Amino acid sequence: MPTAEFYRERAREAQLAADGAILENVRMRHIVARDSWTEMAAKAEGVVMAREKREAEQLASAALLLASAPMPR
Repeated sequence: MPTAEFYRERAREAQLAADGAILENVRMRHIVARDSWTEMAAKAEGVVMAREKREAEQLASAALLLASAPMPR
């Protein structure tokens, strides 16, 4: 999941920036960014999981079709 990992890394960087911010508005900006990156990571992970599930279902369906096909003589 390179995309989700990228988003998670950006969230960690935003948290570090928030921790180091002196001004409240700057800290809040970084916290909002952290939350946005975290949400994007979760969505990216969900897309990957849905894709993997769909592919597994398609493989199972194809295997079932092959198993039920008449054998040539």
